Amino acid sequence: MKLVRYQWQQQLEYGAVVDGFVHRLEAGLRPSPPLGPPVATLDRVQLLAPCEPSKIIAVGLNYAAHASEHGFQAPEEPIFFLKPPSAVIGPGAAIVYPEHLSEHVEHESELAAVIGRRASRVSPAEALDYVLGFTCANDVTARDLQRRDGQWTRSKSFDTFCPLGPWIETDLDITDLQITCHVNGELRQSSRTSHMLFGVAELVARASAVMTLQPGDVILTGTPDGVNSLCVGDRVVVEIEGIGRLENKVVGRS
Repeated sequence: MKLVRYQWQQQLEYGAVVDGFVHRLEAGLRPSPPLGPPVATLDRVQLLAPCEPSKIIAVGLNYAAHASEHGFQAPEEPIFFLKPPSAVIGPGAAIVYPEHLSEHVEHESELAAVIGRRASRVSPAEALDYVLGFTCANDVTARDLQRRDGQWTRSKSFDTFCPLGPWIETDLDITDLQITCHVNGELRQSSRTSHMLFGVAELVARASAVMTLQPGDVILTGTPDGVNSLCVGDRVVVEIEGIGRLENKVVGRS
C-alpha cells in the first residue's frame, strides 16, 4: 500500500493510493489503516512529505564505497546523527541553497524507514515489525560546513535539507533494491541497498536502544558513493526500486 500525506481543497490529510485514486485515511497514519471514500485522482492532489517525524535519525558512512570516497574506514558500528523536523520538505518542494553560509552543498540519495509504532529497546529480530514502510530521502548536506565544524549538526540541518517522498510503501522487501540519484538528467549515484553495512533491522534496534522511536519518526539509512555538488537551478531526482521517484529543484534564497 502507498500511504501519502496530501493537500486537497485547503485540507491536509493522510491517504492511501488505490488504483490511481487517493482515499482519505479515517484514522490517520497507522499500520493497516481503514480507508475512507476516494477524494481525487493522484494527479489532482498536492503530495506533501508523507510523514511528520518528531525526529530524523540519520546514519553516516553506511556504504563502504561512500566511506572510501571521503577517505574514511568503514565503521564498526552505526554512526548516528540527527536532522531536525524543520528540514523536511515533500516532493516538488524547493531545496533552498544557503548561499549566505555555504558554498558547497551536496545531494545524498537514501532509503528512509518510517516508524509505525512506539519502539524502545527492540531486538533486531522484531525491529521490522515496528516499521510502517519506506520512502525516498535526500540527506542534503553543506559539505564545507561539515568539514569546517568537525561535527555534522549545522551542515545537515538547514530548512529544506531533508526531502522525503513521494509516499510510504508498506509492502516491500528492501534487502536488495536499486537506489539512484540523477541531477539534471545525469546519473550521479547508483547502488543497491544490499551494499549497506548495517541493515534496517539492526539500525532500528540500535537506535531504539538509545532513544524511543515514535510513530512517524524517520531513519535515513545512509547514502552510497557518488555524492556531488548541487547548484541553484539543479533538479535532483532520488529514485528507489519498488518505491518511486522524489524530485526537487534547488533554488536560491529569496
